[in-house]
This record gives sequence, C-alpha cells and structure tokens, in this order.
Amino acid sequence: MNFELVKEKLDLYEKLMRLDKPIGILLLLWPTLWALWIAARGEPGWLLAWIFVLGTVLMRSAGCVINDYADREFDRHVERTRERPLTAGKVSVRETLALAAVLMLCAGLLILPLSRLVWVLACVAVFLAASYPFTKRFFALPQAYLGIAFGFGIPMAFAAVQDRIPILAWWMLAANIAWAIAYDTEYAMVDRDDDVRIGIRTSALTFGRFDVAAVMLCYGIALAILAWIGTQQHYGVFYFGGLAVATGIAFYHWTLIRGRERMKCFKAFLHNNWIGAAIFAGIVAELNLRPLL
Repeated sequence: MNFELVKEKLDLYEKLMRLDKPIGILLLLWPTLWALWIAARGEPGWLLAWIFVLGTVLMRSAGCVINDYADREFDRHVERTRERPLTAGKVSVRETLALAAVLMLCAGLLILPLSRLVWVLACVAVFLAASYPFTKRFFALPQAYLGIAFGFGIPMAFAAVQDRIPILAWWMLAANIAWAIAYDTEYAMVDRDDDVRIGIRTSALTFGRFDVAAVMLCYGIALAILAWIGTQQHYGVFYFGGLAVATGIAFYHWTLIRGRERMKCFKAFLHNNWIGAAIFAGIVAELNLRPLL
C-alpha cells in the first residue's frame, strides 16, 4: 500500500468536507446547542450532547461535499473556489458522491438510539442539506433556505429531549433564519462580482445597495426574537447579558462591512462564531449557574 498516496487522498477528502475550515460547523452547531440546553433546561446529558455535536460535524461535512458536486461547474469560474478538490479534478464525481453517502449514513447511525420523531426530522434535514446548493440557481434569497437547513438541529434537539416540537422551537428556528441571512449575506458580498458573472442568485445581489442595511436588520430581527423568547421563559441577567454581547458584536460587524471591502466582509462572516458563542454562554450561565446563586 502506498501510504503517501493514501495520505494525499485523505487530505483531499478533508478539504472536500471543509474540515480545514471549521466556521461552517460552528455556525451549524451553536443554534443546535442553544436548543439542546433550553429543551433540557440546562441538563441535556453528555451522551445526547455528543450525538448532536458529532451529527453536526458529519452533516455539515456531507453538505459541503454535496455543495461542491452541485457547484462543480460554477466553482471553476470563481477565484476563491477554483482549487477545490472536485473542481480541480483531484477527486472524481464518483468519489464525491460516495463520500457524501458515507457521511450521511454515519450521521444516521448516530441517531438510532433516539425517538422516531427525530428520525423523521433527520430525513427532512438530509433533504434540506442536499437541496440547498441547487436553490442558488433560481431562488433570490437562498440564504433563507440555508437558515432553515443550518437551524434544523433546533427542532431535532427538542424532539430528542421532549419527544415533541413546541412553538418555542419554531421561534428559535425563525431567529436562526434571520441570523443566517445576515452572516451569509456578508459571505456573499465577498463573491458578488463572480456571482454576477456566472449567474448565481445570492442575497447580496437581491438586496443590492441596501445589502448592509439588510444585514443589520436581520441581525436585529434575530436578536429581537431571542430577547422575546427570554422574556417568555423568564430568563434573567445572564441570558440577556449574552444577547447584549452578541448585539455589540453585530455592531462591530457593521464597522467591517459598511465599506463593502471583500476581506473585511469575509472577516465579519467568520466572526459570527462569536455571536453564536456569546448567546450559548448566556444560555448555559442562565440555566446552570444562576440557580446556584
């Protein structure tokens, strides 16, 4: 066996799954963890937490592989993506589809101990992950669809803990959709010129000269929904402190994107990890630390 060849192939698979760029995993993971902690009132159990963490990694990786398959003809025309393994011809279409299938199978095996409701929702999640890349061809706001796909761990978390999906879960999903439109519009602002040339639909193009205002409005909607949820759940200073930090970070992003410079927009996109982390820290502190005071 040629170990150098195996190592090279594994490195290509890692890049195909974007494991070298964990921001997507984090943006998918934070809303799932918000929901898991809220659904379990701060005590989800480590087994359940690990199931959702590993499931998130696997599904995000599968989504990236499917995205590269769907966009393989477009990616060669975009400077940032033309060296992706499939587009560059370093892995085959057959390998790509096989890898996606294996990743989704592993994710499916993880949820076997959970309820049938979770299984049903997992099937919907697979459909969302597989179909999202194709929405960029016809949907003027594919980022909204991404928000549903990236937030579907929210109803799954409630189903896993409570075996039902309360209205609270759908409000949290709505907040995540608004947040996803905000951060993925920042991401789309980076590739605006390339997307115009190759004919892909994005929110940055749909919003046009109002793109910065739309990003900030979506941040505001997301944070307002989460604040309303906090009042309904009678949360206190820790939860709202987390939201306050997240709000400050959102305003920092405005300072980055208002000039529409590519690298600053990309920096703002990457920095959304800290918004998700701040909200999660507030939830954990509210549910796990506040009762001890």
